[in-house]
Amino acid sequence: MAYLYDPADIRVECREMGRDLLLMVTGGNSHIGAVSTAYAEEGRIRVETSTVPGHKENVLSERAARHAARLLACTVTVAMGIHYDGLNREQIEEIGSIVSVRIEEALNEAAKLI
Repeated sequence: MAYLYDPADIRVECREMGRDLLLMVTGGNSHIGAVSTAYAEEGRIRVETSTVPGHKENVLSERAARHAARLLACTVTVAMGIHYDGLNREQIEEIGSIVSVRIEEALNEAAKLI
């Protein structure tokens, strides 16, 4: 099956910000589609998200930020922008899976640093 995207093009970059973490997730025509910040408050992980109208990255950014904040016990911001033209539902789900794997890899590395 021919794909309109290259899975190797999906990247997760980590940046330490003091004891906190910034994850930048990009692919295809990179941009900022959604930004989610997860932090601990009163024993729970809270997430705040800003989404650019018409973008759907918030579904992935919220889940990733919550998971990372819980795993690393710090505040985590995920800025995400992935765009490929003409994808079908199966390809979108595949990209979501690739993003999840790449984020998990990045978090494993970040856990060694934080």
